Amino acid sequence: MRRQEEGEVPIKTVVKEKYGRQALRVLGSGSASCCGPSPCCGPGGKDPVSRDLYDAEVAATLPEEALLASLGCGNPTALAELRQGEVVLDLGSGGGIDVILAARRVGPMGRAYGVDLTDEMLELARRNAREAGVANVEFLQGDIEALPLPDESVDVILSNCVINLAADKRRVFQEAFRVLRPGGRLAVSDIVVRGELPAELRRNLELWAGCVAGALREEEFLALLEEAGFREASLEPTRIYTLEEARGFLEAAGLEVDGLAAGLAGRLMAAFVRAVKPDGAQQGDGGPRGGWG
Repeated sequence: MRRQEEGEVPIKTVVKEKYGRQALRVLGSGSASCCGPSPCCGPGGKDPVSRDLYDAEVAATLPEEALLASLGCGNPTALAELRQGEVVLDLGSGGGIDVILAARRVGPMGRAYGVDLTDEMLELARRNAREAGVANVEFLQGDIEALPLPDESVDVILSNCVINLAADKRRVFQEAFRVLRPGGRLAVSDIVVRGELPAELRRNLELWAGCVAGALREEEFLALLEEAGFREASLEPTRIYTLEEARGFLEAAGLEVDGLAAGLAGRLMAAFVRAVKPDGAQQGDGGPRGGWG
């Protein structure tokens, strides 16, 4: 995992400023695309990460501003097997699209929280939730490396293309484990790398804020989950990016394309990652069910 070098702008500052600008574009326009010169724009753009994440039937039930501000790389709510009455937390909730979808799945007896670092995104998410008519939601200002929730307070943790943006991913997984109840589940979509990225890409902060340079390798992701205490960790690729898509990442970040695109081709993918917080007391005693299935 990359360490910040002395004198370098903090990664968290770059991410917060970039996503704040994205939210302001949507808040200011109401209908214009939030896409800027970044590899991660909304699902209406042509970027390889955020396009085609939500089918037309789901999209029709969501506020337009929620879709425009979506900066994800998957649809974790469709894969998380959410159950009525559960409490769900979305790490880095952005414009609120996955919180809204989760709130509908868990029903009025459940609740969905979103945590985001960026005030502008929180404002947009709250507006989107009101427009969507969901009442069982709450958006909290906070850092996913220090979650503003008590121990063992949620059943499921979601995240959509956000963990790769964190400077201290080990801390993210530790915090996720802390707030999950025994038997709780983690279900995230994220950008993951196969093999090593070229050093020049790892140093580039614009690519970090655009989901690429901060991505973990497959084995790192699973190892950090196990280290934090999770079990049954698995990683399923959902989209592997092509050479031409890799060129798009580099051009958007203003990097020299020739010679670097080959370093990304086939190595960068969106993946769905699952894991469970152990709960031995619930096995075979007829108590509440934890884990997958």
